[in-house]
Amino acid sequence: MTLYDPVVRHRGVEKLVTRCTRADQERKYWRFRVDRWYGGIVTADAVGCGLLCKFCWVSDKIMFEPATMGEFYAARTVANILTETARKKGLQQLRVSGGEPTIAKDHLLALLENLRGRNMLFMLETNGILIGSDESYADELSQFPFVHVRVSLKGCSEEEFSELTSAKPEGFGYQLKALENLAKRGVHCHPAVMISFSPEKSLQRLVGRIRAIDPRLVDGLEVEELILYPSVRRKLRKYGLKYYRSYMPNSLPEKLV
Repeated sequence: MTLYDPVVRHRGVEKLVTRCTRADQERKYWRFRVDRWYGGIVTADAVGCGLLCKFCWVSDKIMFEPATMGEFYAARTVANILTETARKKGLQQLRVSGGEPTIAKDHLLALLENLRGRNMLFMLETNGILIGSDESYADELSQFPFVHVRVSLKGCSEEEFSELTSAKPEGFGYQLKALENLAKRGVHCHPAVMISFSPEKSLQRLVGRIRAIDPRLVDGLEVEELILYPSVRRKLRKYGLKYYRSYMPNSLPEKLV
């Protein structure tokens, strides 16, 4: 199997899920929803990611057919939908999920600019590939103090990253570099790591690497484990992935929600 360059693939997917108008760079989304995470958050689910994680909860059609799925939205429209829904539900947290939000940088930055002054916290959940490969991205994110970045590490090492995503192993370095870029520029952030496929010693080695970047990041390290949604279980069977730990969707510990 030929491994792909994750940066190149992010750029390729971006062409399928964005379009430029005279006023804006629009991006595709496939739904808006209220969810239980972080104690309650309003989510815009975007189309398109540059990684092909074998454990991803997103459907195959969303993952493999981004050109045909979803609808284009302007950044201001997305900001209005998120904030209006949050106010109706009494929530103050927003995010983009379901795809990689850092794809379409102009759209994301315009979305954040439209959220400025609305007294909301924006959780930027990202795989970090584009922030790690482009130092200017962290500079631009540092202009928005209401943004907190959650960098989701796919495994604990280059080898695990490649096994889980079918991408070139050096992509894991971009994930760690994203943490470094963000920390250097004072952007609020923390690492989250999928450990369901990792032995304990692998996690401990990763902790050492994160500590070398910035000891404060270790204090905020979030451990992520598989949630066996039906789509996830199908993918695990398809790829023959073995895992150590998991949860059923209806039996998540309260501390994880």
